[in-house]
Amino acid sequence: MNGKNNIAIGFLTMGFFMAYGFLLIYLRDFAPDKEAWVNSYSIGKHFESRLAHVHGNLFAFLNILIGYPAHFQSQLANVKAISWLALTGLLMPIGILSEVYFGLPPALVLIGAMAMTASVIWLGFSFLRIKTA
Repeated sequence: MNGKNNIAIGFLTMGFFMAYGFLLIYLRDFAPDKEAWVNSYSIGKHFESRLAHVHGNLFAFLNILIGYPAHFQSQLANVKAISWLALTGLLMPIGILSEVYFGLPPALVLIGAMAMTASVIWLGFSFLRIKTA
């Protein structure tokens, strides 16, 4: 895998959540009930949708970054496990959207958040352990 999937899926996820941003703009500026949407800025589906948009793009970016260290695979331990944890982290924004649109419980949000946090911390410690000449 060598980080290729993290980078590819990161860019595709970022593209999806960027496009989702256009839906949020439509709901704020052009939808027939835009006033109601604007008035619910910090509560309910509006707030949760913005959270998904922001976290989706952040986690996509993190996957792109986490995919890059695969080039250090000979020096880093557990790159493949870190890579899969980061991809699992994308369950967080997906979980937020599944809560908003389907009323599902927040299990995916928690799993994704824990996986992404673990992958970032693990990668940080792995880089600290690299021996420099």
